Amino acid sequence: MLLASTALLALLSMTACGATADQKDQTDAGKPATGLRLMVPNAAGGGYDTTARVAAKVLEDAKIATGVQVFNLPGAGGTVGLQRTVNEKGNGKLAMQMGLGVVGATYTSKSKATLTQTTPLAKLIEEAGAIVVPKDSPYKTIGDLVTAWKANPKGLAVGGGSSPGGPDHLLPMQLAQAVGINPKDVNFVSYDGGGELLPALLGSKIAFGASGFGEFLDQVQSGQVRVLAVTSEQPVEALKDVPTLKSSGIDLVFTNWRGIVAPPEISAEDKAVWIDALTKMHDSSEWKAELTKHGWTDAFVTGDEFGKFLTDQDKAVADILTKLGLAA
Repeated sequence: MLLASTALLALLSMTACGATADQKDQTDAGKPATGLRLMVPNAAGGGYDTTARVAAKVLEDAKIATGVQVFNLPGAGGTVGLQRTVNEKGNGKLAMQMGLGVVGATYTSKSKATLTQTTPLAKLIEEAGAIVVPKDSPYKTIGDLVTAWKANPKGLAVGGGSSPGGPDHLLPMQLAQAVGINPKDVNFVSYDGGGELLPALLGSKIAFGASGFGEFLDQVQSGQVRVLAVTSEQPVEALKDVPTLKSSGIDLVFTNWRGIVAPPEISAEDKAVWIDALTKMHDSSEWKAELTKHGWTDAFVTGDEFGKFLTDQDKAVADILTKLGLAA
């Protein structure tokens, strides 16, 4: 009887502990994530920076996470930040905002760190590119600009908020090809993000800019810059009166994208926390409002599906840069 009573007490104790653990797990699952840090691998004010800070704000406002820290670590087209991310192996609290620009920069900067070493978390958005000029530019249409550009391709500087290999570089190179200009003749000036590109454009240090249109919306609305064309298949809702390249007779569609990756070898639990938080963010009304506000296209995929997308993008960018002589 003594043995039986002891066994029964032990069983009840184990059952109680199990119930307590289950209740704790369920309670923790409903709590906001804490301690998350999101690195932006270029200067403040650009597309990565805007996306990261909007995401952090929505995570906070929707009570999905608390105390989300966003910080900038610029350099080498995003590969300084990429190297830091790779070096933080196993750090499940850190993630990096990134996109097409970092894919290209790994080739042109000859980065030792690669995106294949990171843990893919989520692709967030897609965004059309835009061809932008300052308000006092002599070019009133994309046709005006192309005519002048073809007459003097080396004389008209085009600026982009990414290093060679990034979207703001790939766009004018592909545009040059589409209108009959040798990409090697293009006078491309690289800036570290839209935060540096905009002052150069407003100061007429470049003839035109090529970047995501969302980075210029405030300046478009205030009349400081004009968008001559967008690179999407269809007109952009936020710029209803702006033609697409295709509708202007130029056979080119170009789309940029942005996503988030984590360091290598993070735990399954930490990966799940990030993906769960980003999925809840994506499903929130606050995020949907931000998509509309910034003119972003929802392109949400997570985990392995995002990983496959990254692999495909890596190959496509490598092929383009090889043709341009910028990758071996």
